[in-house]
Amino acid sequence: MIPRLSLASRLALLFAACTAVVSLLAGVLFNRASEAHFIELDQQQLDSKLVALRSTLQGVESLDSFAQREAQLRAELNRQPDLTLRITAAGQRWLDDAPSVSLPEAPGLHTLQNAGTDYRVYNAPLRPGQLASPQLTLMLDITHHQHFLQRMQHLIWLTVGLSALATALLGAWAARSGLRPLRRMGEVAASVSANSLTQRLPHQQMPAELADLAQAFNAMLGRLDDAFQRLSAFSADIAHELRTPLSNLLTQTQVILTQPRPLEDYREALHSNLEELQWMAQLVNDMLYLAKADHGLLVPKREPLALGDEVETLLEFFALLAEDAQVSLVREGNAQTVGDRGMLRRALSNLLDNALRFTPAGGQVRVRMVEGARGVTLTVENSGKGIPAHVLPRLFDRFYRADPARHEGSSEHAGLGLAITQSIVRAHGGRIFCESAAGWTRFVIELPRGN
Repeated sequence: MIPRLSLASRLALLFAACTAVVSLLAGVLFNRASEAHFIELDQQQLDSKLVALRSTLQGVESLDSFAQREAQLRAELNRQPDLTLRITAAGQRWLDDAPSVSLPEAPGLHTLQNAGTDYRVYNAPLRPGQLASPQLTLMLDITHHQHFLQRMQHLIWLTVGLSALATALLGAWAARSGLRPLRRMGEVAASVSANSLTQRLPHQQMPAELADLAQAFNAMLGRLDDAFQRLSAFSADIAHELRTPLSNLLTQTQVILTQPRPLEDYREALHSNLEELQWMAQLVNDMLYLAKADHGLLVPKREPLALGDEVETLLEFFALLAEDAQVSLVREGNAQTVGDRGMLRRALSNLLDNALRFTPAGGQVRVRMVEGARGVTLTVENSGKGIPAHVLPRLFDRFYRADPARHEGSSEHAGLGLAITQSIVRAHGGRIFCESAAGWTRFVIELPRGN
């Protein structure tokens, strides 16, 4: 199996490939520019030589007249040893110093190679504009030019290879240095455990590209730490709540069994144990309900509901308790929504039960419903002693009681009602919050339209 390359190695190879491509393109462009420059120089040199040859052969019309100028012509050619000349007229060759090779006949500049030697061939008439004019073929040896271009190509390949290698090494170093914050993140992630969730990455010291990732990583650690603390507290609270009823059950059963007793005593003990067991069963059911909500398994039904009718039914149920507590129940407004009847009744029942418990005699509990453009707002408020501001954020925590005089294992209220209510509201896509001011405490439920 081929091992996977590290990110630093990939970046180094990418840098090397980019450098090689850029160097190669630059070398090719320079080579083409050099070749074009040499062609231009050769063209200028041949053009100037052509002017001199035409001047020397001015007035030559026949082979005899050419013979009279040949010595002068050769003297002109000897000034440039790398230049040879062929003159043809009417199928005859007046002069042929060129190598015995097939030369191009088309006018203009051509490049030719023969026996390892490169030539620039230039065809032009002796007298422009005349069809019967003798034709001049100049051959310029450009082997030194080609050798220069070959050395240039070798230098280009050498430069490409060395630059790619240098860039790969420097790129590997730069990538390793630049990825040091990622390795730091990996070290922190590897060291995270249940006892080390407080570690954080110094995102202020990281590059801008990694700062957001570091902040997200720190936020994740914060959420994990908070969830772990909540889980630990939840486990401690469960043990705290179950300790007293289990102790009561054990103690009472042991006392009953110490000696024979009348049947009535056994029946009374069983009734007492049944109450404790029922409370424990309800506590377990509530915890299972919250566990389902935490895992997204709490899926409410979708049915049209007239909230006014549901609230009226609950107020009738709590009417006797309110009468005994000398508390008046008031309903205001009406609204229509879509949701699970049983779940919403349970949520409202928890809020009404809390409101009645904390409303003094002569006080009032009001349920108000308002239907707006964004959805439904349902408020359960009661008069009485307010809730301190520092307590409000914790009201929906599990097993939390605002009363500091906590009664362990109370069979009446385990501190799960508001947590269950919040889970139900969230399952419906809404939110719940509490306000307490001016002698009134309000629990506000906001449900979106179309749930």
